[in-house]
Amino acid sequence: MTQTEGQPQGSATDTGRWPSREEAWAFMCEWVQSESLRRHMRAVEAAMGAYAARFGEDVERWRVVGILHDFDYERHPTLDQHPQDGARYLRERGYSEELIGAILSHADHLALERDTPLKRALFAVDEVTGFAGAVALVRPEKTIATVTPQSFKKKMKDKAFARAVSRDDMTHGAELLGVSLDEHIQIVVDAMAAVAPELGLAGVSAPAGAPQEGA
Repeated sequence: MTQTEGQPQGSATDTGRWPSREEAWAFMCEWVQSESLRRHMRAVEAAMGAYAARFGEDVERWRVVGILHDFDYERHPTLDQHPQDGARYLRERGYSEELIGAILSHADHLALERDTPLKRALFAVDEVTGFAGAVALVRPEKTIATVTPQSFKKKMKDKAFARAVSRDDMTHGAELLGVSLDEHIQIVVDAMAAVAPELGLAGVSAPAGAPQEGA
């Protein structure tokens, strides 16, 4: 039995189990048909893995949280349902309350305390992955690897760009993790770049002479 499949390292009263990365991905795919939403989960997984490694935490467990954090969104797309209604299905599978609690904590409307590095990291990377992907797609080469903190922050100032993404949340997330916004952006972008083909962000050849978007 692997560490991830064994008992969680959270509360002594938490008798739930942690799924393997493969189990979590298969379960998420049963619930999510949208390719873009699956890619979002993959991006958050990658970013969570990067922060777990940085903080000396269990990389696979943090990746599992990234994979499952929005697993119920297609079926429960409103705030009165997501993610709280999805938690029931995770409990039915016997999953750890540490895992479920982290997923619940990323939802602002539930007003749950983000009192662990795991919870803080999920909140911090969630919006940044989506925004970074959007920035990449408006660049001529359409590759995440060329997104820089400078180009990211330039788009943050454009209130019409990805207007649904809270700029305050992205800034606050970096503060929660104790890193600068520039460093936070770079960590997330580098993690996404490592799996760029899976995210549809590996890029295309830019036309000769095409201008760079906020390089």
